[in-house]
Amino acid sequence: MPIRVQLDRVLLERRMSLTELADRVGVTIANLSILKTGKARAVRFSTLAALCRELDCQPGDLLTYEAGPSDDLPDDEDT
Repeated sequence: MPIRVQLDRVLLERRMSLTELADRVGVTIANLSILKTGKARAVRFSTLAALCRELDCQPGDLLTYEAGPSDDLPDDEDT
């Protein structure tokens, strides 16, 4: 997937643990770990907003786009 999550970098910059962030945001450590490792296929805007609030950042600080093969994207005719 061309969207990459930079949660580990932001946590390191903020000197915050995943456990502390999970407590602040109200999301399980397991779900944040899935997000952090790039295994998540989606993220709710409410979760993204809570992460940005607690990390004092913008969504663009957490998410990046890396161009690559579009194999993971649905065909235009399916939308």
